Amino acid sequence: MDFNQIASTFEVLRFSPPSKLILLEGTDFRSAHVPPFPPDMSALLTGVDSEILAEKIKSVLLTSFPQDHLIFIVCAGQKHDRQLKELDMDVLVPADIYIPPLEKGSSFESFAEIVAHLRAPDGCPWDREQTHQTLRTHLLEETYEALASMDSLDAEAMTEEFGDLLLQIVLNAQIGAESGEFDIHQVIRRIHDKIIRRHPHVFGNLKLDGVKGVLQNWERLKETERGDANTSKGLLDGVPAALPALSQAQEYQDRAARVGFDWPEIEGVIEKIREEVEEIRLAENLEEITTELGDLLFVLVNLARWRKVDAESALREANSKFKNRFAYVEQGARTKGRLLSDMTLEEMDSLWNEAKANGI
Repeated sequence: MDFNQIASTFEVLRFSPPSKLILLEGTDFRSAHVPPFPPDMSALLTGVDSEILAEKIKSVLLTSFPQDHLIFIVCAGQKHDRQLKELDMDVLVPADIYIPPLEKGSSFESFAEIVAHLRAPDGCPWDREQTHQTLRTHLLEETYEALASMDSLDAEAMTEEFGDLLLQIVLNAQIGAESGEFDIHQVIRRIHDKIIRRHPHVFGNLKLDGVKGVLQNWERLKETERGDANTSKGLLDGVPAALPALSQAQEYQDRAARVGFDWPEIEGVIEKIREEVEEIRLAENLEEITTELGDLLFVLVNLARWRKVDAESALREANSKFKNRFAYVEQGARTKGRLLSDMTLEEMDSLWNEAKANGI
């Protein structure tokens, strides 16, 4: 479509072309899963020539735009207003489709601009002082807050916490760009290429048997990459040392299992737990008890892995449950005008059972 055709389309729409306009062929959506343009920019799709293509465009746009987003269809010199959810109803073809933008700030590009502004000379003094090292604690804090929102299945909280986590990533990338180390485009390109490389069963012709086959092939690919890089790093060396101990143990065991280092049946894990409990019972000093407790915790994590339970999340949930039930016990003591330290174990246990009975 040339400039005259674009001008003709907007004459039918009866408004001027926006200062920023993305021009796309409708066929660009045939293999797309998300819109191939920033949603806070206007887009004009040309050559929409079938009901099937219109339905595909609708499904792709709905991943980023609300169902009632108003779009404009130009067909045979006539303008037709539709909500996005109605795009594939009584399809008018061949057609051009104009998609007005979402509100400002709803694209990754606009977010990257905001972060770059924070670091600019006219930006925020605090943000300008940050380094990769000073941001470490913030990244860790935001990660745990994101995990908490996921544990609570709170969609609104996840929306906020994932944004806070994204800020940490983009801010570190902006610092990297300013120092000439790397930029956000290199970060994205690196993970883009890695995903394609490690999913030959999706982006290539490799056939794999289910999730187990995918994970085994994943480890083979990583092993090949380590060999190509001529590195002495082992299979477990990529697991971050700063991970919480339960998560680290589970990741070690997951990786080892993918290359066949695992019990053939879960009964082996159960028997190992019995063995470790007996060794704790026979331990004679603090050093031995510490060692055997560590071994028991490690094999309990393996049991969690076999049962497809995330050990870290399971313990965090148990911690939260304990905290809430103990708070109930404390409140019960206050209601009775008592101090916890003055109550008997039986009295506290009675309140604890009340908490359980009340679903706490």
